Amino acid sequence: MSDSLDAALATLTEPAPAAGDGRERPALDLLIWDAPNIDMTLSTVIGARPTAASRPRFDAIAAWFVDGAGDPSLPDAPDVEACVFANIPPQPGTLQRWVEALRGFGFAVFARPKTSPDDDIDQDMLDHISVRAHSHRLRRLVVFSGDGRNFAEPLEQLVREGTQVVVVAFSEVAGYAISSELLEFIDIEDVPGAFVEPLDRVRLDALPPDGAWLRPTKSLREFVAGFTARRDR
Repeated sequence: MSDSLDAALATLTEPAPAAGDGRERPALDLLIWDAPNIDMTLSTVIGARPTAASRPRFDAIAAWFVDGAGDPSLPDAPDVEACVFANIPPQPGTLQRWVEALRGFGFAVFARPKTSPDDDIDQDMLDHISVRAHSHRLRRLVVFSGDGRNFAEPLEQLVREGTQVVVVAFSEVAGYAISSELLEFIDIEDVPGAFVEPLDRVRLDALPPDGAWLRPTKSLREFVAGFTARRDR
């Protein structure tokens, strides 16, 4: 790895020194991807373990995000940065290839070992947003997460301070963003090309006029067996 690339990657965790000559901080559009939350909610929404066809395409998401930043040749064009935050289990398996693919698409990856249930990346994401809000003029923040407990209050505060904040998640689990008067919300399936084929889900915000059946995500007997086992412990 070159020295210049090392220096560039170092800025992902270290705030840039404030300009002492009165220069305005550079504008930035920032994307934050909460990998554990998106993976978990995807499984919940489709009621199954995701396959290659049902996982998001990061190349299409990168293209959508950069296109939203506008013409890069304009004088006021913002810098763009996309970061994926992930927990890595003790046996990473194919995750190494996934991480390298993300880096090849232009995403920075923050990887934290997952050795106990308390090892999560919630604070790491908030810390990085805070760093960028101080080192840059945070023009647009796009957060892929349905985690309202972690994000709702700090994201709304950023809007009050002048940042456009867009939450991208599944509408079934993103009530905090949908109901907010400050946050913009986009269902992840509405990002052009984000999925190879339509997901097996029925969205309450896009029901057909005649209604639709929402099938159970597990059988009734399977649920009752688990419930009974827990009750009788």
